Amino acid sequence: MNIKQIRELAQIVSENGLSAIEVAEGENRVRIERAVAAPAAVPAVVSMPAPMAAPTAPAPAPAAEETNVDFNRTREIKSPMVGVFYAAPSPDAKPFVEVGSKVKKGDIVCIVEAMKLMNEITAEFDGEVVDICVHNGDVVEYGQTLFKLC
Repeated sequence: MNIKQIRELAQIVSENGLSAIEVAEGENRVRIERAVAAPAAVPAVVSMPAPMAAPTAPAPAPAAEETNVDFNRTREIKSPMVGVFYAAPSPDAKPFVEVGSKVKKGDIVCIVEAMKLMNEITAEFDGEVVDICVHNGDVVEYGQTLFKLC
């Protein structure tokens, strides 16, 4: 790994607001961490009016009841890496999956871009998509839930 690649990693961390990134290439391993000012962010979240969040929370519940989805039996597809989530193969294409889509093990459900590489993420099991937990273009962390399947 050369200094140019390390600088690119640092730029990715900075531009995407990530707290850390770790990359291994052969026997070389680099971890870049960024100090995050958490105390400054906490008051901003606390000062947000709570009533605004309340009306949006009940909306998904009736949809779940209408479709008879048992959220206790859902399984999750998680991101295997840090990167940018893309729901479709190109900006003008339709998404790989939508809520209600049936997927089989091995079907492509999204793309996660990491270090300018497009990584196809596949379903690890059969099921029906009941929730898409991230939005197109969101930065996702390792292990973050992308989809819930029932």
